[in-house]
Amino acid sequence: MQWETVIGLEVHTQLTTRSKIFSGASTAFGAEPNTQACAVDLALPGVLPVLNRGAVERAIKFGLAIGAKLNRINVFARKNYFYPDLPKGYQISQYELPIVEAGELPIQVGDATKVIRITRAHLEEDAGKSLHEDFHGMTGIDLNRAGTPLLEIVSEPDMRSAKEAVAYAKALHNLVTWIGICDGNMQEGSFRVDANVSVRPVGQQAFGTRREIKNLNSFRFLEQAIDYEVRWQIEQLEDGHTIQQATVLFDPDTGETRMMRTKEEAHDYRYFPDPDLLPVRLDDDLIAQMQAELPELPQAKQARYQADWGLSAYDAGTLTGARALAEYFETVVETLTKATLTRNPLPEGEADKAAARLRESAKLAANWVMGELSGTLNRDGLDIADSRIGPASLAALLGRIQDGTLSGKLAKEVFAAMWAGEGEADAIIEARGLKQLSDSGEIEKIIDAVLAANAKSVEEFRAGKDKAFNALVGQVMKASQGRANPAQVNALLKKKLAG
Repeated sequence: MQWETVIGLEVHTQLTTRSKIFSGASTAFGAEPNTQACAVDLALPGVLPVLNRGAVERAIKFGLAIGAKLNRINVFARKNYFYPDLPKGYQISQYELPIVEAGELPIQVGDATKVIRITRAHLEEDAGKSLHEDFHGMTGIDLNRAGTPLLEIVSEPDMRSAKEAVAYAKALHNLVTWIGICDGNMQEGSFRVDANVSVRPVGQQAFGTRREIKNLNSFRFLEQAIDYEVRWQIEQLEDGHTIQQATVLFDPDTGETRMMRTKEEAHDYRYFPDPDLLPVRLDDDLIAQMQAELPELPQAKQARYQADWGLSAYDAGTLTGARALAEYFETVVETLTKATLTRNPLPEGEADKAAARLRESAKLAANWVMGELSGTLNRDGLDIADSRIGPASLAALLGRIQDGTLSGKLAKEVFAAMWAGEGEADAIIEARGLKQLSDSGEIEKIIDAVLAANAKSVEEFRAGKDKAFNALVGQVMKASQGRANPAQVNALLKKKLAG
């Protein structure tokens, strides 16, 4: 039997407010246990929650960014369950009237684009944390996290593979960090993913029984956990067993999921509106203010890079993988284009030529940012914000490729020297004597010497062996110590061989 995987994700994003959602306690990470839990967080008798306006503003920004419906009146509810790290015995969340409903987020999987529907995004408070490792035979409770503001983002079951689920989680992570509502630190628990996974026979419309994999804090674990869970469910069904709805945990050490508890349904939580919190009313002015504060979104940038700068969908998607990366790239393009137009100004009315120069600069910048720069950052374990070469410095280097001073190979040598802290591009070129050789007379002398020393390769080329030409080009470049202009070498060598 052929099986189809069905996946929906619930993502808990910790909002970037300095204080908690219903109290003034700090949300700073890393404090000593129970030092950032005030009377409200501890649920002492007589305390009342007060809603944090910043949490509401961030939820509105998210709703606008995914083109969702904003519920002008949304209500907080009490979700009742017992757990040691939940002091009140209930969690304040949103149920029937969440702040955000019915949005969507496009994802890229290979060459295909797919739109994932987002059912809802609701505000809620986080619970505390149970600590098992440091206590023998006991569990410690740290309530610093209790009351931290979360936006829980629930997708429709639109994903059909672990790769699609990872692509969606990455796109969502990029969006919430891009608009500044979450810092996205998965190691600190700021972005946590629960995956609802089921399988069904291909062609069947009804969903299978799902199991929820809780608290996945890396994209790699998300993919591994879903792949294992899918295999396990198919094996169970093909062996004649049934799947029981359950909550499971993923063990990265074994690569397996294990059952935590049978899955609760909504009615098990006995939701009812919180009597201590009034309904939240969103007015037009607040929504307009949040709209005005949104930056250009990744999807809009991708479209602009493709339409105006001539980049491919892949390049545009890669360069908008993080806001800092996109801003770095744009600065390189703008600086490089401005320098090109200053060096070789165009007469007024030459809009087509100006656009062509912009596209040329954008493609060159894209190749270097995605290639040499990203590779070096990955090698050294750095983010784009930690780059040792600023965008203006990289633009200056690329300008020397455009004006013929450097070949691509020599530019990589200069880049490495810049990364090592030896200075700016022009100073390194001068100090190392790396200026590209473009004098036709000098190049012809080198070619003549190479042809004289490689008579066999000349004969092979004239006998129709194209590889011999490449070998001769290599010899010329070697003889010039990599400084000869490659385009001139090719043209002059072909002319010589034709004669």
